Amino acid sequence: MRFDLIDLRLFSLVVEAGSITRGAAQANMALPSASARLRGMEETIGLQLLERGRRGVEATPAGDALAHHARIVLRQIEQLRGELGEYTKGLKGHIRLQTNTAAMTEFLPERLASYLARHPNIDVDLKERLSVEIVKAVSSGAADVGIISDAVDHGALQVLPFATDHLVVVASRDSPLATRRRIAFEDIVEHEFVGLSAGSPLQDYLGEQAIRAGHPLSFRVRMRTFDGVCRMAAQNVGIGVVPETAARRCRRSMAIRSIRLTNPWATRRLALCVRQLDALPPHARKLVAHLAAAD
Repeated sequence: MRFDLIDLRLFSLVVEAGSITRGAAQANMALPSASARLRGMEETIGLQLLERGRRGVEATPAGDALAHHARIVLRQIEQLRGELGEYTKGLKGHIRLQTNTAAMTEFLPERLASYLARHPNIDVDLKERLSVEIVKAVSSGAADVGIISDAVDHGALQVLPFATDHLVVVASRDSPLATRRRIAFEDIVEHEFVGLSAGSPLQDYLGEQAIRAGHPLSFRVRMRTFDGVCRMAAQNVGIGVVPETAARRCRRSMAIRSIRLTNPWATRRLALCVRQLDALPPHARKLVAHLAAAD
């Protein structure tokens, strides 16, 4: 049984993506070549590794075992690169980082940029996910580092503080809500909303809270960014819910008011999470230390 590192990385990406097409794209490989490699792996081992269906692929039990060991091997290679990278500038390090929406848009860019600027030989594979999904990815080895809300169960993962995120309602200065300083989410769920794009982890989180409050949210329009939500709110299109940092920034140029949500879940402490800090490659440990120190 002989698999090279290209095979292992491709297989790991395909399993993580649940799609041969997306996995091949992430591996920078043409689809026919990727499919041929995967078939060759199955022929070599004499077992079916992937269940192929209309909606993508899933690993078989044998495929799960292979994916698990592939992640271990790839992680060890990253450790090797990281340690050798202390002695040479010719090797590239790679860190898989997953983060929730608030960290992705409001806290991470500046902090990550300063790290990458000082480490030109490090690449970061950055993905936006729900906190619960990030915990699963880091726990399984599909991600090296995660940034999550500490309200979720992080199991045996090690966590370090990253930032504090307060969610606020944004409304036009002409809105009846504009005179309020604080408000409960239950008091606004029947209003018309400007939401974030479908699939946004933060919007999914707010949708769950609305269901618990007994009323699904009604959207007039969905925007891709917090700035877009605030611009719509400024024109009285509807109200939105965004991190306080985004509302504060947008207030400088937009006619909006921000009203802090009183619900406990609206104040979220963001945390870095890893499986085992000491087991990370040196460059990944340095990133974690850098991000944690900026809190």
